[in-house]
Amino acid sequence: MKKHILVKTNIFICIIIIIGYLITSFVSYNSNHTMLKKDIEHISDLSSESIYHKIDSLFTKPINISLTMANDTFLIQHMKNENTLTDDASFVKAITDYLHAYKVKYDFDSVFLVSTKTKRYYHFNGIDRTLTKDNPENTWYYEFLNSKDDYSINIDNDEAKKNEITVFINCKLKDDNKHTIGVVGVGFRIEHLQEMLKQYEKKFNVKAFLIDADGTIQLSTNISGYQKQKLAQNKRYENLLPKLMKEEEKSISFWYSEKPYSGYLIRQPLNTIQWQLLIDRDTAQLEHSMHQQLGIGFAIILIVIILVLGVITYIVRKYNNKLIHLTLETEMKHQSIFQQQTEQIYENIYEIDVTHNCAASEATEDYFYSQGIPRKTPYDESLKLIAEKQIKQEFRAGYLAIFDPAHILQLFEEGITSTQYDFMINNEDDNNYYWMRITVKIFYWDDDQSIRMFVYRQNIDEEKRKELFMKKKMESDSLTSLYNKAATRSYIQQKLMENNNQYYAFYILDIDNFKDINDAYGHAAGDEVIVTFANILKNQFTNDAIIGRIGGDEFVALQAVASKQEAQAKAEALVNIYHSAKRQGLCHYAISTSIGVAVTIHNLDNFDSLYHNADKALYEAKENGKNQYRMYEK
Repeated sequence: MKKHILVKTNIFICIIIIIGYLITSFVSYNSNHTMLKKDIEHISDLSSESIYHKIDSLFTKPINISLTMANDTFLIQHMKNENTLTDDASFVKAITDYLHAYKVKYDFDSVFLVSTKTKRYYHFNGIDRTLTKDNPENTWYYEFLNSKDDYSINIDNDEAKKNEITVFINCKLKDDNKHTIGVVGVGFRIEHLQEMLKQYEKKFNVKAFLIDADGTIQLSTNISGYQKQKLAQNKRYENLLPKLMKEEEKSISFWYSEKPYSGYLIRQPLNTIQWQLLIDRDTAQLEHSMHQQLGIGFAIILIVIILVLGVITYIVRKYNNKLIHLTLETEMKHQSIFQQQTEQIYENIYEIDVTHNCAASEATEDYFYSQGIPRKTPYDESLKLIAEKQIKQEFRAGYLAIFDPAHILQLFEEGITSTQYDFMINNEDDNNYYWMRITVKIFYWDDDQSIRMFVYRQNIDEEKRKELFMKKKMESDSLTSLYNKAATRSYIQQKLMENNNQYYAFYILDIDNFKDINDAYGHAAGDEVIVTFANILKNQFTNDAIIGRIGGDEFVALQAVASKQEAQAKAEALVNIYHSAKRQGLCHYAISTSIGVAVTIHNLDNFDSLYHNADKALYEAKENGKNQYRMYEK
């Protein structure tokens, strides 16, 4: 009979362990798999965005310089006279001096000019060669001449620089009749660009490609466009080409699984250079590792089952009279290990008797005493004293509300046995605040039929500061440090919803003739104007105003006002301040602004309606001569 009970007990335990393992493994696998996918998507998206901006920034300058050279009247006029001055040394010197000046000024690796009449390839060091159709190295030139594009980008070897692999920006030089009389451009080596891609591949484990409209890999960590390798030659992507090569302006991302390949792929259009950026995160090895871990876990659980059954059988047969003692001893050991591990995680652990409003352990009472609180002081009074002495002002109300005895008892009645609160606390000796997380576990204590709670204190300062830093970085405009467009919209929408009884003025500010400053002085000057404009704007509003940059030279601000007249006065003051900025030495360039103003009406406005109304007013201000403001009138 006892043997049958032992067999049934062993079978029952075996089933319980297997079921528990299967449920735990299933939940753990799905949870880890979901978190892994989110992490991969997040890291890949950030990598794509970062590489996109770096490449866009890298190519914008040489493209603009090449287009500037292609529209230079001196160079056009000079090339018109090439037939009559072909053998004139001064003619060649003038061209090479011109090219050399651009090379020195902008530090390009190559600056060149090709004449369509003589096929001469002028380099900043002189005449390099004459281009002929029978030379494969010159294919780029004849293909570009036959295309309708005004500029193109190709990766090739620079024969004038010892065949170094170089990115060339080619622009057509046209006369007054729009006939192409030459091709002018610049080149820069790709080693540092490939090195950047290698750094991303090494740091984030993503593979980056730059491909053109034909699917040719123009650049990767080990491939350049000079090698003319197609993406279709890679078996990993041959079935994904229809989706990747769609002519869409927006970026796409998707998961794929084509055995033996699997991963997460992002395609980001690079409109500046008419290429596509591909970011591929290979997940095959990760999935294999997860499956392997499941297999190892299952093997371990089988071993554990065998050991457990053997130990149970031995104990039941030989030490049945000591079973209770051994069980208690094991439980105490388990609790001791658990307590040790918990103390490694948490800074302090205290126990509170909520029902009787007092400390429930000597260690807790010692802690209160160390804070200058007399022994036997009620818990709710101790809580207030600690809040006044150590908790930062803006967190005190929340701290007292959450850990108040009445609130804890209410949570327990509602079936909630855990809660936590993040706040800033100081050390009395240095008065420096740091982030703390308090987690409480509420439970019923049978001995005196009281409600108690364990209080776990955990220092999360480093974690919290990183979180706040990343949030601020994601919400800020990189040039002005104001809110970016998405953050501006979100915060304005939130403020309108939270304070729907408040009267607000919504301003759209646009820098007058900003394009002229860019064209006349360059983008560096334009950036200086934008930064100066933003700094002046920040100084004109109170801290509770929301200010953001939502476009190139377009800014918005939301400010609480008492009346429409106050909004008008603020707009007029802004116009006057910017108009006088140069006289006061705030800016090196003469700037002014046009402003559109809209005010909230009957608590029905949101960001879109205010923006729409203010934008209409801004348009009216520009149409009436700029350097002024206009109020939106319904």
